[in-house]
Amino acid sequence: MNIFNKVTLQSMKKSRTRTIVTIIGVVLSTAMITAIATFGTSLLNYLIKSSIAKYGGWHIELLDVTSSFVEAQKNNNYVSDTAEFTNIGYATLDGSKSPDKPYLFIAGFNNKTFDVLPVRLISGQFPENSNEILIPSHVAAKAGVRFKVGDTMLLDIGNRMDGNKRLGQHDAFRSGEKPGEAKEALVTNTEKMYTVVGIYERPGFEEHSAPGYTLITKDDAKNSASSYSLFVTLKNPRQIKAYTNNINGTQNFVFNDYILRFMGVSDNKLFNALLYTVGAILVAIIMVGSIFLIYNSFYISLNERTQQFGILSSVGATAKQLRNSVLFEGLCIGIVGIPIGILAGIGSIGLVIPIVAEKFKSILYSTVPLSLSVSLSAIAAAAVVSLITILISAYIPARKAANTPIVESIRQTNEIKTEAKAVKTSLLAQRMYGLEGTLALKNFKRNKRRYRSIVLSLVLSMVLFVSGSAFRTTLKRLSDRLIMDIDYDILLTAENMDDSEMFQLYDKLKSTDGVYDSSYQTVYSYTSTVKESELSDSYRKYRGVTTPDETISFPTDIQFIEDGEYLHFIKKLGLPPEEYSGQNGKLIAVAKQRVEQNDGPKEPLDLFASHSMTLHVSPERDNKTSSEHDQTINVTFTDTYPVDPPPKQQSQKSSYVFMVVAPYSLKERFEAPDIHSITGLSFLSKDHTQTVAEMESIIQNAGITSPYTLYNVYEIVEQYRSLTFVIDVFTYVFVIMISLIAVANVFNTISTNIRLRRRELAMLRSVGMSDRDFNKMMNFECVFYGMRALIFGLPIAGIISWLIYLGLVSVEKIDNFVFVFPWGSMAISVISVLFIVFVTMLYAIRRIQRENIIDALRDDMT
Repeated sequence: MNIFNKVTLQSMKKSRTRTIVTIIGVVLSTAMITAIATFGTSLLNYLIKSSIAKYGGWHIELLDVTSSFVEAQKNNNYVSDTAEFTNIGYATLDGSKSPDKPYLFIAGFNNKTFDVLPVRLISGQFPENSNEILIPSHVAAKAGVRFKVGDTMLLDIGNRMDGNKRLGQHDAFRSGEKPGEAKEALVTNTEKMYTVVGIYERPGFEEHSAPGYTLITKDDAKNSASSYSLFVTLKNPRQIKAYTNNINGTQNFVFNDYILRFMGVSDNKLFNALLYTVGAILVAIIMVGSIFLIYNSFYISLNERTQQFGILSSVGATAKQLRNSVLFEGLCIGIVGIPIGILAGIGSIGLVIPIVAEKFKSILYSTVPLSLSVSLSAIAAAAVVSLITILISAYIPARKAANTPIVESIRQTNEIKTEAKAVKTSLLAQRMYGLEGTLALKNFKRNKRRYRSIVLSLVLSMVLFVSGSAFRTTLKRLSDRLIMDIDYDILLTAENMDDSEMFQLYDKLKSTDGVYDSSYQTVYSYTSTVKESELSDSYRKYRGVTTPDETISFPTDIQFIEDGEYLHFIKKLGLPPEEYSGQNGKLIAVAKQRVEQNDGPKEPLDLFASHSMTLHVSPERDNKTSSEHDQTINVTFTDTYPVDPPPKQQSQKSSYVFMVVAPYSLKERFEAPDIHSITGLSFLSKDHTQTVAEMESIIQNAGITSPYTLYNVYEIVEQYRSLTFVIDVFTYVFVIMISLIAVANVFNTISTNIRLRRRELAMLRSVGMSDRDFNKMMNFECVFYGMRALIFGLPIAGIISWLIYLGLVSVEKIDNFVFVFPWGSMAISVISVLFIVFVTMLYAIRRIQRENIIDALRDDMT
C-alpha cells in the first residue's frame, strides 16, 4: 500500500462519523437499486409464468405447414420442444353477427397439444374422439350464436380459397368490399357431424384478426392431414429472429408476444420503452439523491484535507496521485457499503413480496404465485451502478482539489471567494433579524454553493413524499368512487330480455352453490318533462337557471324491483303502505345532482323543490322519445333507493341521478313497443370465484338470446383495493428510503459544515457572544435552510401532484372528479423538513459547545 492510500485511511479513521454516514448513504443507495432490480426480475418472472399458464409456453407459431416440416423442426438446433394440431378446415357459422369472422375453424388436438396449449373449460369435458368438439365462449359473446353441451352440429368443412391460393387463420377475411380486394370462397370437401361436449374460454393462440372461431376436437391419427399449425419453443428466445431467418421464408408465423415482451425480445417497442424507461427513471432518481450525499461527503472530506493536499503537492505529489487518493477512499467505502446494500435490498424485497403476493393475484387474476427471484446479472448491474455513483461523486471534487494551486491549498484561500456586495444585507433585514440573524444570513449567502446541496436534498425528499402520497390518494379516491354503494358480489345484466326467459335463468342461477341471497330487477328508459319553476333553488343556482317558465327534459330510469323488497322499503321509510300499492298508487323516486368541489364530494343537491309531485313520463325508443305511451305518476322523493341499479354504459352516464322505483307487478303498465330495458340479476355468494364459474356454465347451457354481461363485482372491487394496497406499500417504501438518503445527506452536510466553521464560531464566542445568542444565530440558519427548501419544494410538489391527477383521470375518463390539493402530506413534509434541520443543527452545535475555545482557535485544519 502506497503512502497516499495510508494517509487516506488515516483521514477516514479520524473522521469516523462522516465516513459512517457516507457508508450508510452507499448502503441505502445500493439497497434501493438492488431492490428495484430484484423486484423487477421477480415481477417479470411472475408475468412470464402467468402468461405461460394463460397462453402457453411456446415462442412462435408456424401456420399451415406440412408434416415433413413438422418433423424437421423437431431436430432443429434452435428448437427445445414442439407441439402441433391438425388444420381440419373451415365451416360457415350460420347467424354470425361478426362480419370479419364468419367461420368456424376446426383444429385436431393430440394429447401433447392439450398439455402445451392451455384450454380452460367453462362447462362440459374434453373431447375423447374425433366426433366430439369444444366450442369457444366468444362465439356466443361476439358472434351472437349460442351452443350448449349436448348439441349436435352438421358441418360442411373445406378450405378458404382466393383463386388458387389457400388461406389460413393468419389471413384476414376477404369480403371483396375493399378496393382491389378479391372475394374469397369456401370450397367444401367433406361433411362431418360433431357433438358439443364442452365450452371453453377463448384460446390465447387465436389471433384477434383470425376469420374463424377455433373449435377443438380430438385428432384422428388414422387420417393423414395436409396442413398443421406448429408451436415451437426455442432453447434461447433471444435467437427467435435467427430462427425465423433460418427456416423457409415462405412460412407464415406468429410470435407469442404475451411472453416475449416480458423477456424484452418482442417487437412491441412501446412496451420495451416503457419497461426500460420506468426502471431508468427510478435508478436515475436514486443516483441523483445518492450523488448529492456521497459527493457532499467527499467534497467536505477534501475541504478538511485541502491543506494536506497542498503540502503533498509541494513535496512532489502529482495531480493524478491526489485524484487516485480520493478514488481509493471511494473504493474503500464501496467495498464496505455495496455488499451490505445488496443484502439489504434483497432482504427488503424478500419481506415485501409475501405481503403483496396475494394482492397481485387479485390484480392480474393469476393462479401463479409471486415469488422472490434473484438474478445474478441484475445484482451485478446494481453493484456496477452503485460503484459508478460512488466514483462520479468522488471524481468531481477530486479533480477540483488536484487542480487547485499549491499556495491556495496551503493557505486555504480558495474555499470562499465572495465579494462584499454579494453578502450585503439590507437595513430592513438587519432590523428584523438582529445581529445574530444578520450573521446567519451573511454566512448563508457566502456559502451558497456548499448549502445548495442541502436545499436540493430537502426539496427532492419533499417532492417524492408529496407526489407519492398524492398518487396513492388519487388512486384510492378513484377506487372508493368505483366501489361505493355496491351491495352485491355478482351481477348479470341483459338487454331486452323477456320475463319468461329471465325467471327461468334466475331460478337456475340463484340455486348455484355458494349463493345465499339474490334479487332481480328491470330498468326502463323514460324521459320526464317538468317546468323549470319546479326545480329547487339550490339546483337552479348550481346550474344557473334563470327562465322559470320554460320546460326541461330529464332522462329518467324506472326501476322495477321485487314487490316484497319494495314494500319493505316503504315501511322502512315510515310511509303508509296502502298509498303506495295498487296500479294507481304512489311511487318513490330519487332525484339528486352529484356535486364535487376542490375539497372533495359534497352533499348532493335535490333536483326539485317539492317533496312530492306529479310527473309526466314518456318511453325512450332508440334514444328518441315517444308520446304514444305517456304515463302520469305521483312520486315521493327520498334520499336513497333500496336496490342498486345495473351500471350504465359510459355514453349513458350523467352527473345526476333521476330514478323512479316501482314494484315489479307494475312493469306491464309501463311496457311499450321497442322500449329499451336492462334486466339485472344480482347475487351474494360465499365463494364468488366458484359461483361465477358455475354460472358461466349454466348461462352457456341455457342458450339465452339476449346480449348479456356477467360481472364478478367482488373481484373487480378487490382488484382496485389490491392495486391501492400494492401502490401504498411500494410508494411508502420508496419514499422512506429516498428520504433516508436525503436525511443522511442533510445530517452529513450540516454537521460537517459546522465542524469546518469551528474556528469562526469559536472566534464569535471568544469576543463575547453568549450561548443564547449563539443558539439564536444557528436557529436562524435552520430557518433559512428550511424556508429555502419549502419555497422551491412545495410548488414543485403541488405541480407534480396535479399532473398525476390529470394522468389518472385521463386514463379512467371520469367526469366530475376534481383535484384535491395534498394539504396533509405537504404539512407533514414542512414539519419534517424543519425537524430534520433543527435536530441536525442541534447535534452539531452541542459538539461545538463542548470544545475548548482556545483549542478551536489554534486548529489549523491539519
